[in-house]
This record gives sequence, structure tokens and C-alpha cells, in this order.
Amino acid sequence: MGLRWVAGTCLLLAVCLGLIGAYGWQQFQQFLGTPLGAGAGQAGQSAFQLRVAPGDPVRAVLARLEAQSLTRNDWRWRWLLRQDPVTIQAGEYEIPPGTTPHAFLRLLEQGAVIQYRFTLVEGWNWWQLRDALKAEARLAVDEALLTRESVMAAIGSAQTDPEGWFLPETYAYTADDDALDVLRRAHGAMQDALAEAWNGRVEALPLASQVELLTLASIIEKESSVAAERPEIAGVFIRRLEQNWRLETDPTVIYGIGEAFDGDIKSRDLRAATPYNTYVIRGLPPTPIAMPGVDSLKAAAAPAPGRAMFFVADGQGGHVFSETLAEHNRAVQDMLRRLRAKRDDEPKPSNAEDGDTSAVTASALAERSG
Repeated sequence: MGLRWVAGTCLLLAVCLGLIGAYGWQQFQQFLGTPLGAGAGQAGQSAFQLRVAPGDPVRAVLARLEAQSLTRNDWRWRWLLRQDPVTIQAGEYEIPPGTTPHAFLRLLEQGAVIQYRFTLVEGWNWWQLRDALKAEARLAVDEALLTRESVMAAIGSAQTDPEGWFLPETYAYTADDDALDVLRRAHGAMQDALAEAWNGRVEALPLASQVELLTLASIIEKESSVAAERPEIAGVFIRRLEQNWRLETDPTVIYGIGEAFDGDIKSRDLRAATPYNTYVIRGLPPTPIAMPGVDSLKAAAAPAPGRAMFFVADGQGGHVFSETLAEHNRAVQDMLRRLRAKRDDEPKPSNAEDGDTSAVTASALAERSG
């Protein structure tokens, strides 16, 4: 009788344990197939963001999810982590709708953090780039390092002046990056692009170094937004350098004025003795004046052949190229007529002082034609 009772009890216990095990297995399989958030009545249909700090263990992350009612941090997670131990990476994550526990662990293990983008625009100068970085809310910025005097040393560059040394492009970054991380990548990209242009340059260019190529490319960048005509503009400047002419290019004058430039070049600006005023100095200015794109680098390295020595805006986004000063002066007069016609079509200013700008612009353009 005692043996039968013991056997019956053991059988009953085995059946109960089997049922419990089956129930637990069924619960675990259901857990594996249930998206995060389903327990909060969201049915796993909403994305959510998660920040994992450096050194956070998985259990701390799961505790935060439980606090947000996105999962239950119970035996099922412990069982899963015994079967599938992971090392997670710090960062900011966006967890998409329908993410199951296994998929969640894979995201954190692979470091699939949120990628943001910062675009460095062709033709920006250093202070425009600096201000754009400061305005990027997700990038950490140490303003003491974003100075003209210290930024290149801060990113580990042998260059001393930042102007021109960052390639215009769109750069991805994460919440853990700072402004210097973006600048390091942009600087490395510019070094590569500049070296490629320099190695592919045509023979006998009057340029002594990659820095001079970069400087010329920056001027070309500011002179035209039309990629197809940049080699022609480069050809004009190369021929002027070869013949020891002054470059006489407005963007260098504007750069010499600096952040005080009010949008209008005055006649007195053309006579100002600054290192960047190419109406006064001969040769290239001491540094680039902007961040040139790849097209401008290639144009500086391989200028279009020809005999044009002058160019002036055509009023439609392009330029008119001329071989002689007489041809150039006619092109300038045509441009002046278009400016005056446009001015006459515009509403009259409320006072005489406001009306001076077009006249000064016209007189300055006339002076530049010589």
C-alpha cells in the first residue's frame, strides 16, 4: 500500500511538473513572439527611442523598459539571456514597431544606433561652418575648441588655418559624437579629394602646392555655382597667374572684409589694402576663402584651355567670357544695362539713402571693368 501511494504521488508530481513545464514553455514561446510594448496595449505598433549609457548592463535597460510598461522584466528575460547572452553597445536607439525580444537584443548587440546627418554646404567659409555646427542641437560643441586658432590642433591636423580644409558633403553622426568628430571626417575627406585632384593635375600649372590648388579651387567655388563653367573660370585665373596679372576676383575682396560684409561691395573696398584683395595684390591670397567641392578641385587641377582673360556675370546665373579688355567692357556695359533695368522695375525706396545701394553696385562694377 505504501509503495503504491509513493508511486502514485511521484506520478502525480511528474504530471504536474510536466504541465508546469509545458505551460512555462508555452509562455516563453509566446513571449519570444510578442513585440515590445504589446503588454502596454500598444500591440507593438509604436516605435520608441531608447538611450543606452556606456556601461549599462542589459538588466538595467530592461528595468527602464519595464518602468515604461514596454515589457515585464521577469523570468522569461532571464531565461532568454541564459540562452542568448549578449554584449550591448551604448548609444541612442530607435526601436521600430513589431520588435520582438530577440530582435531587440540584436539591435543593441550590433550597435544599430540612430544616425543623424549634417551637411557641409559647398562654398561655406569657416565661420559659416562654425555657426552651423553650433546650431546643430544634437552635436556636443566645445566653443573653446571651435576657434580659428585652435580647431586644427584639436582635430589632430598639421594645418594651422581651418579655411577650406573640410570637404562639403553630408556626414552621418550619432548622439555620442561631437562637432570635432564631424570635422575630423570632413577634414580627412578633403585631404583625400585634394590629393586625388593634385595627382591628376595637368602639366605646368603655376601652382606650387596642394594648398595653392585648394586656394584657387575655393575662389572658383565662390565665382560660380554652375559646375560646367568652372573649368573655364579656372582657365582665366590660371592664365592670369601665368602672366602675373592680378586675379581681380570679388569673392576674395568679400572674404577680406570678413563677417562685417553687408552684402554690397563698395568702390573703396576695391582699393582696400588687405591680404585678400586681389584687385591690389598679385597672385593668390594667403589662404583659401571657402570650402570647395570636388568639381571646383577638379577644375583647378584641369582648367579648360582657351584665351579668355576676363569674365563677368551674365545676370542669368552664368558668365560671359572675353579674350580682350574691349570685349569684356562691352559685356560689363550689357550687364550694367540689365542691372539698371532691373532697378527701374523695382519699387522705389522710401528714402534716398536706401536707394544708394544699386548705384554703388553699378559704379563699383564699372570700376572693376577696368
